[in-house]
Amino acid sequence: MHPTHAADTPVTAGEPGRPKPLRMLWITAAWGACFVAIQWGLRDAPLLWYAALRALVAGGALLALAGIQRRPAPQGRRAWAMVAGLGLVNVTVAFAAMFGGVAGLATGTAAVLANAQPLLILLPAWWLYGEAVTARTAIALVIGFAGLVVVALPGGGGSGAALSLLAAAAITGGTLLSRRLQGLDLIVATAWHLLIGGAALAVFAAIMEGPPAIDWTPRFTLSLAFLSLVGTAATTVAWFSEARLSRLDVLSTWTFLTPVFGIGIAALVLGERPGGWTAAGLTAVLVAMFVALTPRRPRRLSAGVSTAGTIQQGRAVAERPRN
Repeated sequence: MHPTHAADTPVTAGEPGRPKPLRMLWITAAWGACFVAIQWGLRDAPLLWYAALRALVAGGALLALAGIQRRPAPQGRRAWAMVAGLGLVNVTVAFAAMFGGVAGLATGTAAVLANAQPLLILLPAWWLYGEAVTARTAIALVIGFAGLVVVALPGGGGSGAALSLLAAAAITGGTLLSRRLQGLDLIVATAWHLLIGGAALAVFAAIMEGPPAIDWTPRFTLSLAFLSLVGTAATTVAWFSEARLSRLDVLSTWTFLTPVFGIGIAALVLGERPGGWTAAGLTAVLVAMFVALTPRRPRRLSAGVSTAGTIQQGRAVAERPRN
């Protein structure tokens, strides 16, 4: 028997809930820091090899943890096919496109475009899982993304825009597929999808870039360790855990904070000072998030309905036979 963890909890019957705010804050903060770490690491390693190492180190660490805790491996062809498909979409395609976007764009622009998931997930979540979205939420998400675009525009564009959008689409597909992991141990499934996706990415890197020419500087080692252990292994398990239990539109809305954290961390670490448009864009993002994440209160009965109910109750009491 392996120990039971909160991360292993499957989707329960009924309406999906809302993600835990503190968990989402540290996930998005870690993802925001990843864009700075990617820029640092690309100074010492080829793009595709760096992306492949990120996935392989993260998957290896999680698999080692699963072995220590004696967690069960996926059983059957269907389970392995689902894990492999998730790895190819969520790792091979997403990581390659994300790293390419960072290399071809300013950090803020790449972070914004790579986190377009809240908009991309609306229709698939409704089609696949019946999670209808209100007009209020849809408008809030559009305003939030517009605010992020305002934040990113001063950073300029580049050839990486299409790659960043491809990364967003792949991450969206990975989030949708993660709902299919019910019945599998979450840590084991996450480990193997990272290893399979990372292995495919390493093959692609060998074809496109040749043997890995990596300068193992302290800067690169620290960047890779953070990306793999914090920005990938820990956050992916936490994200998939929330995806099992939460509405996908509400969950993905939190990713609006990823580029906000990324720009803030870049300002502190790299000295990139945002301008006046940034404040306006961030205000729009925060307002949109507040609207999208605040649950609507149930409507109260009107005074006329309440009065009619009271009159009917009074008549019923008056008409009761007396002993």
